[in-house]
Amino acid sequence: QVQLVESGGGLVQAGGSLRLSCVASGSISRFNRMAWYRQAPGKQRDLVAQITSDASTNYADSVKGRFTISRDNAKSTVYLQMNSLKPEDTAVYYCSAKLWFNDYWGQGTQVTVSS
Repeated sequence: QVQLVESGGGLVQAGGSLRLSCVASGSISRFNRMAWYRQAPGKQRDLVAQITSDASTNYADSVKGRFTISRDNAKSTVYLQMNSLKPEDTAVYYCSAKLWFNDYWGQGTQVTVSS
């Protein structure tokens, strides 16, 4: 069973930064892909950034140039560095891991950006 635990969310002013962490049970090198999603109230859950097993990354257009996804295999952790935050970045952020045909999710961490 895969467990993902996110941390690092909080309240920050517009223009500020936060770093989210996602710690996985067991090695993350086994996952085909790890990703961060976010869901704002009343909206669908959207992909923010992903990193594959070969370290290729992909970002939503709305966060390109501001957010960076990275991984530390030794710590079984994936990070999301978020800079130049905007009020529209406010959402619950979820970590996701894909292992072949199965997707696993963390419990989410709230990010609130005040104007």
